[in-house]
Amino acid sequence: MEAIKVLLIEPMKQPRVAEIPDTLEALQKAVGGTIQAVYPWEDPVAIVCADEGKLQGFPPNRMLEDYDILVGTFLITGLGEENFASLTDDLIRKYTEKYRWPEAFVRDENGLFCLRLKDDGIEVHSL
Repeated sequence: MEAIKVLLIEPMKQPRVAEIPDTLEALQKAVGGTIQAVYPWEDPVAIVCADEGKLQGFPPNRMLEDYDILVGTFLITGLGEENFASLTDDLIRKYTEKYRWPEAFVRDENGLFCLRLKDDGIEVHSL
């Protein structure tokens, strides 16, 4: 069984590279449920996450651009011709930097805010 190199992103943790078997069962185990794939960028990558994570109350994890919140643990995988594939080193660097900082989410009377928890302080983004 072949393994693929992915970026594993857990709530309140920095991303880390992981090798997981290239099977549906391994992907489901990594994210904690049945999976869905999202393709928000032009790079040959997919976000693999639990398709019912929000319904099941998984904890918020990271902003997906400025329009959604990814919940629970998710993976960033490369894309092959027909299946998921290992990420290249360049894509690992790019998405490690993109999701480097853990994020917390707060709602008040003014809306929903993302607090990016950086080493030098907190960066606030409104959603």
